[in-house]
Amino acid sequence: MARASTTGAPSAPSALSATVAGLREEARAAGFDAVGIAPAHLSDETVARYRAWLAAGCHGDMQWMAETADRRETPVTLWPEAKSVILLAMSYGPDQDPALNVPAADCGNISVYARNKDYHDLVKKRLKRVARWLVAQSGADVKVFVDTAPVLEKPIAAQSTLGWQGKHTNLVSSDLGSWFFIGSIFTTLALKADPPHRNQCGSCQACLDACPTDAFTGPYRLDARRCISYLTIEYKGHIPDEFRVPMGNRIYGCDDCLAACPWNKFAQEASEMALQARDDLKSPPLSDLLAFDDAAFRSFFQGSPIKRIGRDRFIRNALIAAGNAHDQTLRPKIETLLQDESPLVRAMAVWAFQRLVCAEEVARQRNRLMPTEVDAGVKAEWLRSLSQSRQ
Repeated sequence: MARASTTGAPSAPSALSATVAGLREEARAAGFDAVGIAPAHLSDETVARYRAWLAAGCHGDMQWMAETADRRETPVTLWPEAKSVILLAMSYGPDQDPALNVPAADCGNISVYARNKDYHDLVKKRLKRVARWLVAQSGADVKVFVDTAPVLEKPIAAQSTLGWQGKHTNLVSSDLGSWFFIGSIFTTLALKADPPHRNQCGSCQACLDACPTDAFTGPYRLDARRCISYLTIEYKGHIPDEFRVPMGNRIYGCDDCLAACPWNKFAQEASEMALQARDDLKSPPLSDLLAFDDAAFRSFFQGSPIKRIGRDRFIRNALIAAGNAHDQTLRPKIETLLQDESPLVRAMAVWAFQRLVCAEEVARQRNRLMPTEVDAGVKAEWLRSLSQSRQ
């Protein structure tokens, strides 16, 4: 969040119209692909749906969503003086369909948005540029947000012409498809809100059908506890067994529902000014990723959003991909990780190892390592491997 302020703001309709026209030009110059204007409040229907979602526990371990619910439900709670919200979209469209990387078992599949620098930094820098322009032109007070404050940006953006919330719960644009970031500028200017964008999903449910873990309980209803993006990024524990095989080689996030959206035919490839993927993150070899210690992990993902989950969770994810790869060349690294300092890593190393070798070899390692194991989750994996070897 950032704030700038001066005194006085234009109130005449003509002055406001000129300000909005200039705002759109400045946003384009800053690298944004679309601009929308929404009121600084959410509908009663949206609030009711959000409360029901939280009550059902669909937010999983993301406790901050419940703890900040009051502020999320009422944007002006963050800033009572706010009268309008300016929504800005920046495309990060990939140069090829990310689904093409899913069958590549020897590689990790990283969500498109995370294949370069942290988008929070990229978008916020440009948001601040637009916000400074708005302050200079109008004298209004402003605050900027990029996905870190308790703001329900997607429902707010859906109240503008920016797009509509698709059945996968993400925002969809008829001009940008499903591939774009959202930033918001709250302002004391009383700008005329856009008419909400018409929902154009129709009878299509390609995004729902594409989900590998059946995380959608219905159109517009996502159970985060089953979502690969939640499991690989937000979830800090041992990933439940039922999701491991469906995860495939997805080691950070999942783009399947986004990639399936037919509106992506209008998506724009990320510009030089926006977020272009690092070549070494498009299909990184699992053999390289499994070798990361903490220092190597931090160095490789310097400036990346992936760095925030830490080495242990990342290796946990990569081991699940390795277990699904059935690649014997990965065995030495998996075997080494059976004795890693992190129980998250050891547990998934057990799972990957037993999917790669014969029952006799699993038994040999289990008899060697299980007697000194102290973590209940890792012990459970060894016991599960015992029951599976008897089947």
